[in-house]
Amino acid sequence: MSELIHTYLTNPSSPSFNLPKNACDTHCHLFGPGDIFPYSESRNFTPVDAPKEKLFALHQQLGIERCVIVQSALHGFDNAVVVDAMQEKKGTYLGVALSSAKTDATTLEKMYLQGFRGIRFNFMSHLKNSDTMEDILALTTRMAPLGMHLQVHFESKLIYELGPQFKRSAVPVMIDHMARVDASLGENHADFRALMKLLEDPQFHVKVSGVDRIAKHWPYTDGVRLAKILVDTYPSQCVWGTDWPHPNHHHIPDDGLLVNCIAQIADSPEKIRHIMVQNPEQFYGFITK
Repeated sequence: MSELIHTYLTNPSSPSFNLPKNACDTHCHLFGPGDIFPYSESRNFTPVDAPKEKLFALHQQLGIERCVIVQSALHGFDNAVVVDAMQEKKGTYLGVALSSAKTDATTLEKMYLQGFRGIRFNFMSHLKNSDTMEDILALTTRMAPLGMHLQVHFESKLIYELGPQFKRSAVPVMIDHMARVDASLGENHADFRALMKLLEDPQFHVKVSGVDRIAKHWPYTDGVRLAKILVDTYPSQCVWGTDWPHPNHHHIPDDGLLVNCIAQIADSPEKIRHIMVQNPEQFYGFITK
C-alpha cells in the first residue's frame, strides 16, 4: 500500500450562506496522522492524513460549531484518534465508535464518558462486518441504559433483510447516507420507499448526508431531491453531515458546495434549524451553552 489516496480537497470553497449558531456536522472522520495514530493492518487503502487540525479548520470555514466524528475503519477498533479530538473540543465534538458487538457494559460506560454516543456497524461489501445480528442486538440492550444509539451503514438492497432486524434494537437506530439508495432511480423506487416505510417508526433516524454519493455528478440534483423528501416527511428524524474526508468515493466533492445543498434539502430557516441544530442536539445530547 505504497500509494497514498487523496480523499479531500485542500482548498474547498466557502458556503454562499451562513449556517445557524450551533450547526452540527454529524458525520465526518479522522485519518491519522499515521505516525501518531497507526492505521489498521486490515485497511483497504492508505489515505493522505486527514488529522483533527484539518477538520477543525474546515468546520471554521464552513460555519460549523458542533460535530460527531465517526470512527473510520482505517483505524479499526482503536478509537484513540477520535478520543483525542473530542478531548480538545470539550463537549462540542462527540463521537461514534467502532467496536465489537461483544463489548461489555463497563467498557461502554467508559466510552460514553469519553464522549461516544453510539457504535457503528458496517454492512457494505468494502467494509466487512464480522459480528452477528444477534450479538449486535444483544449489545443494544447494554447500550440502552447509557442512552447510546446504533449507527448502521448498508447497501440499499439490504434494507429488506436488515430493516426488520433493526426494529428489534433496544436503542434508536441511525441510518447512514440515506441507506445508499441510487438517486437516479427516483423516489418511487422500492429501496427508497422501503427507507421511507422504516422511518414511520420514530425509533429510526437518517443522515441526509451523501447526496454526492447517491447522485453521480454536481449539482447532485437527484440526491438533493430525495434528501428533501426525507426532511419534508420526517423533519425530526433527519440530521446532516459532510462525510469529510470522503473515503471510497467516485469523486472528491467540494465541502462548501455540500453546505450550499442544505438550503435546497431544507428549504426554510425552521427546517435548517431542525436538521442542523435541534435534531443533533436532542439525538446526541449536546449541551447548549
